[in-house]
Amino acid sequence: MRVRVLYHDHCFDGSASAAFFSQFYADRMGPSAEFAYTGMAHTADQQFAESLFDGDENAIVDFKYAPNPKLTWWFDHHQSAFLSPADAEHFRTERQGNYFFDPTYRSCTKFIAHIARDRFGYENPFLADLVKWADIIDGAQYASAQEAVELAAPAMKLTLLIEAANGSEIIHRIIGWMRTKTLDEIIALPDIQALFQPLYERHLRSIEVIRQQSATSDGVIFFDLVGSGMEGYNKFIPYYLFPENVYTVSVSEQPFRTKVSVGSSPWAGDRVRHNLATICERYGGGGHPKVGAISFPTGAIEQARQAAREIVAELQS
Repeated sequence: MRVRVLYHDHCFDGSASAAFFSQFYADRMGPSAEFAYTGMAHTADQQFAESLFDGDENAIVDFKYAPNPKLTWWFDHHQSAFLSPADAEHFRTERQGNYFFDPTYRSCTKFIAHIARDRFGYENPFLADLVKWADIIDGAQYASAQEAVELAAPAMKLTLLIEAANGSEIIHRIIGWMRTKTLDEIIALPDIQALFQPLYERHLRSIEVIRQQSATSDGVIFFDLVGSGMEGYNKFIPYYLFPENVYTVSVSEQPFRTKVSVGSSPWAGDRVRHNLATICERYGGGGHPKVGAISFPTGAIEQARQAAREIVAELQS
């Protein structure tokens, strides 16, 4: 039995979701199952190629819905889970597998754990710490910006590596380790340490880049990373540097897209009054009420910058 798992790539919750689902499937459905992983990234022209669904069973975790008859498992918790109204209608009326959706969950990992327990009678105490940290990280449930940026916990160190890794091969190995090793054991592995240390040094440099590039006004932090060499960043750095602000809007470039990121401070309380997923959906993006993003085609820098300017103005109002 070959199980193909499509997961949200370069995301701790996506990796943890893939690990939890795989262990659940192996323990409950088929101990001899072989798992193959494909990392999925949001793009401006999001599609699901037929070749992605090459398993005897095919699962998507922590990523958008695909109306493909070969899809047998789907779990997601994003407000913007459907690429089109037709996909949403397909989910409601024509789904053929075990499909589960609940945008009230902070993390997909915890959502999968609860479905596994409530629908299939499956619990795995060993994975409880993985579930806990996925919920903290994806739900931004940190005590402070310092905790989120200074990366003291093993899970936070792994998050840095997963988000900044070059390619997906090491993430697939981490997914496998998450099933049988603690987070402390994984981060201590020599292969992981060799990758983590230079990424941590880059993380420290990124704090200074964001400090220099940021402009703040009316509770909104804006910075443009195009040309900086930075493809991504720890999304809590802006609140670490400028704690009095509520929102962040940034523009960045990756090899496969130009990206506008929109976020809100987890420590801003009732000052967060905008649904950021809804704002991003107007530009073809999406996410959660308190964090969202928009993917533009590669090279569409001015289009992304214009959208960012409009969003900044809306959040400032």
